[in-house]
Amino acid sequence: MKKPKLAVALHYDGNDAPRVTAKGGGEIAQRIIETAQEHGIPLEEDPALAGLLYNVELGDQIPETLYLVVAELLAFIYQMRGQLEIKD
Repeated sequence: MKKPKLAVALHYDGNDAPRVTAKGGGEIAQRIIETAQEHGIPLEEDPALAGLLYNVELGDQIPETLYLVVAELLAFIYQMRGQLEIKD
């Protein structure tokens, strides 16, 4: 993985919209990624999405305009972890 310009961490408890729990650029971005890797948290490399999420204040929920893309990302992660069954 190349050195990130930005990194944003989200927390989703299954009730409300995901919240931005960490964000930063350069060395801070690298630290966010390393911390996620140390804890087995899935990573998604998407500079455009990171740029949009970077504008959200720490602790705030993501805006409604990003619900769909983040929901698709979460569904993919849950499916990969075997926590979500997709039915046709």
